[in-house]
Amino acid sequence: MNNERRHLLKLTGASLAVASMASIMTSPALAQSDIAFSNQWDKTFVKNKKVEHKKVMFKNRYGLVLVGDLYQPKNINGSLAAIVLSGPFGAVKEQSSGLYAQTLAARGFITLAFDPSFTGESGGEPRNVASADINTEDFSAAVDFLGLQPNVDRDRIGVLAICGLSGMALTAASSDSRIKAIATASMYDMSRSISRGYQDSYTLEERHKVIDYLSQQRWKDAKNGYYALGYHEVPFDNNNHIIEGQRVLPEVLPENASPVLAAFFDYYRTPRGFHPRSINSTTAWTATTPTSFFNFPMYANIEMISPRPILLIAGENAHSRYYSEDVYKVASAPKELLIIPNTDHVDLYDNLNKIPFDKITTFFQQNL
Repeated sequence: MNNERRHLLKLTGASLAVASMASIMTSPALAQSDIAFSNQWDKTFVKNKKVEHKKVMFKNRYGLVLVGDLYQPKNINGSLAAIVLSGPFGAVKEQSSGLYAQTLAARGFITLAFDPSFTGESGGEPRNVASADINTEDFSAAVDFLGLQPNVDRDRIGVLAICGLSGMALTAASSDSRIKAIATASMYDMSRSISRGYQDSYTLEERHKVIDYLSQQRWKDAKNGYYALGYHEVPFDNNNHIIEGQRVLPEVLPENASPVLAAFFDYYRTPRGFHPRSINSTTAWTATTPTSFFNFPMYANIEMISPRPILLIAGENAHSRYYSEDVYKVASAPKELLIIPNTDHVDLYDNLNKIPFDKITTFFQQNL
């Protein structure tokens, strides 16, 4: 396994590590109501004065309390179409999904960017766990919440997901017909990425090693009574041994870093996109997080989304481009694959000159 491949794996979540214990409100009595969070603007993007913003909370089907940012145009007249947003994997709503949400609210939609269960300001213990099943449910729970808002037309709700939450969003849409249209940007299929590696590069032997590591880690966690360190995001060293670690991204970008690692670092570890609640900015996942992604293939029933439309957006130069292309091949019509020229994976996180907001706006206007 060469260094370039290992650097690519580092950002896919192919292997994951230690949790960051955050103080979160998780009372079962708290559901679908406003919450007394600070009004201080803590986003990685500039506030749009044409848009109203407030933090909200709601429950998913498992009783976990989710926290989101609700954006809406000022001076609403009548009911509007609405869009649920989340992603990337390991990010928080104050980063890319919030930027998309605010921008689309300024264009006439009511939008909700939320933190998935166990991350950011949302509830769930232990912290920094990802679940293919529960994080899929989170999207439908966000639809629940939006559909109860007085200015939302519940028959006109769509979903837009970024990077690693895209697979969960497609999976949610395959079993939730209330989602009338779905778009993805810089899609990652986390089940495929975690269980098979970048471009399906894991050998069967390597997959067995990962499963064995996760299985043995469960003994350690059970004995210790907490979810401890696991293997690093680069799972194998040059001797094909699993590497243990604590961070998604290093404190300092190493010399001769791959372009993919450098691009992620430039977003998550610099003022451009850094946020203290973001796993990718500050910490890592719990060691056994990969387990559910080995067991839960994303969008296995993708044909059930049709006749609702799918828009897949990817950068021409993105290392992740093949995920969008492969989904396009298996999805039923109506569907569209939009490749943005001279654009990489991370450009679609926050580069306003490359994110095709005109296309996204038209897509949802025509289909919601």
